[in-house]
Amino acid sequence: MISEGADIIDIGAQSTRPFATKISAEEELDRLIPVLEAVQQIPEVEDKFLSVDTFYSEAVNKGVHLVNDVSGGKLDSDMLKVVSGLEVPYVLMHMRGDPSMMQNSENLQYENACRQVTSELYSQVREAESSGILAWRIILDPGIGFSKKNEDNLDILMGLSTIREEIGLKSLAASHAPILIGPSRKRFLGDICNRIDASRRDPATVAAVTSGVLGGANIVRVHNVRDNLDAVWLCDALLKRKKAYT
Repeated sequence: MISEGADIIDIGAQSTRPFATKISAEEELDRLIPVLEAVQQIPEVEDKFLSVDTFYSEAVNKGVHLVNDVSGGKLDSDMLKVVSGLEVPYVLMHMRGDPSMMQNSENLQYENACRQVTSELYSQVREAESSGILAWRIILDPGIGFSKKNEDNLDILMGLSTIREEIGLKSLAASHAPILIGPSRKRFLGDICNRIDASRRDPATVAAVTSGVLGGANIVRVHNVRDNLDAVWLCDALLKRKKAYT
């Protein structure tokens, strides 16, 4: 990942895919710590950001530079205060419930996915700020694939600018927060492209990443770094040319 150009190495120790069974914080730490310590010894990782993908506060105080919390602080009441004390960037993601129940019928009800995701994200932003996390340390993730139907994922990918505008009506600071998307190899891509095997969804991932970056995403979380980095470079070049004409 480093040799292919990744800027952030995101390390997780339990599955958050739909219907995944939650493991304990102790088991997660037993899995996470040996890998994290080994990665920290790699010389090439010195100028990269290390991120821990967890919703347990016990797992974040381990020398990481960034916390990626799929629950946005809702699954561990201590998470927001712990992150505030560490003074590191915090990826605050939208999800209803937890992975074991996020795809149930109740959590998949949206009248307008972009507006409702924005409203729920903003409530989490306010909670984070009230716990001491500074606005400029918050990264917003609309949670593609989490508590979303296929059409909701598509609406979000096409509506990132709307999400930013909607949150701007509530908070000027939050409207400038970086937006992270993680469509990589998600099931909705497999459904649309008829790719049951997740490893065969890389071309669709590149397309989703391209759409997202052109629509306003600042950070992309992917499995295949090399191909998606090419897509991001092209998007950056296109956006620079667009600015030249405006």
